[in-house]
Amino acid sequence: MSEIKPSEVTTVDGGEEKDWAAAKAFFDNLKTNKPRPVSSFTQVFVLSSSVSLTDFLVLNTIINLICLMPFPSQPKPRFAVTIAVSSRTLFNMVAERKIYEEEGVEKYVAHQVEHESEPLKPGAAFPFVQALMNVNSRLRELYPDSEELFDIVLMTNNHAQVGVRLINSINHYDLTIERFCMTGGKSPIGYLKAYMTNLYLSKDSEKVTEAIEEGIAAATMFMPETENELSDTQLRVAFDGDAVLFSDESEIIVKQHGLDTFFEHEKEFENKPLAQGPLKCFLEALGKLQRKFYAKNERLNCPIRTFLVTARSAASSGARVLKTLRSWGLEIDEALFLAGAPKGPLLQKIKPHIFFDDQMFHIEGAQELGTISAHVPYGIGQKYHRGKLIEQPAKKE
Repeated sequence: MSEIKPSEVTTVDGGEEKDWAAAKAFFDNLKTNKPRPVSSFTQVFVLSSSVSLTDFLVLNTIINLICLMPFPSQPKPRFAVTIAVSSRTLFNMVAERKIYEEEGVEKYVAHQVEHESEPLKPGAAFPFVQALMNVNSRLRELYPDSEELFDIVLMTNNHAQVGVRLINSINHYDLTIERFCMTGGKSPIGYLKAYMTNLYLSKDSEKVTEAIEEGIAAATMFMPETENELSDTQLRVAFDGDAVLFSDESEIIVKQHGLDTFFEHEKEFENKPLAQGPLKCFLEALGKLQRKFYAKNERLNCPIRTFLVTARSAASSGARVLKTLRSWGLEIDEALFLAGAPKGPLLQKIKPHIFFDDQMFHIEGAQELGTISAHVPYGIGQKYHRGKLIEQPAKKE
């Protein structure tokens, strides 16, 4: 077959000009503001001897325009805030999980392949991921070439064949998730550091514990019992203090010596910063992105808002917390000291996309009132439930 070269074409009639206009209109529909790699739109065309000159010009125009289009690229991991989410956290896969547990992996994979054209329903992390994407859009408006964005990675031990349904579901909901890690039954934890993960969200508490032991911020997510209407313009993240943002050193004193000793200890060491907890680095990453908005005079219109929701009392133990954040160079937008009151009603007003706490009774109270919650299995609080010491399972060898 002889090669057709564009340079050999000397004239284009009126019909071909119309075809060119149609090609350009088609290309204009491909434009996107999403941080998506160029390769997502790259097309490969195979030309045969039956291709007309008009068709060639149309295709050649599309290819050239696409290749020259400065699509925003995905953020590089070393600049991005990387959020790794499991498939069961992003999507509601309760029915599929039941098949896996009751009928085995082969039936599970077969079911997913059979239903791969049916999008999965949203899971606990879905609103959080959508809020991250909204922040990315705002960042792109202010910093078109910046690579400091949220980078969402689907981290799952699913088999690759299940990936088609996951991809179809992601595309159905128009989510920007380009990076997958599907480990075919093996734990994905070993890949978290390779992906430079800033936060890992899963439904599997053992994997979350393993990630925290590796020094990675992680939490086990829970669906709320009712649904609250969440902001679609602002990412709202609520943190507990002790054993979440901070270490559990003060909580150990409460559990072992009581509140009076705790108050005395916090007063004595008010000017000594608390050690960092497992989620401190994630708050730090959020602060880095917030400052990009502040630099553009967008503080009052910032699409990220952070909350400290702690059972501490402000008067007797709050100063050390605030001074610790100050010593780290970190800001929190709202600090709420509840002095032991339930957190659920307050969180119902805040309506966070995610709330992190180390104690399950706070998670349960938040769930009941519609808050998407994430349990951080860290510190002495894991040995207690509602103030009572619970028996700990023996560690696996």
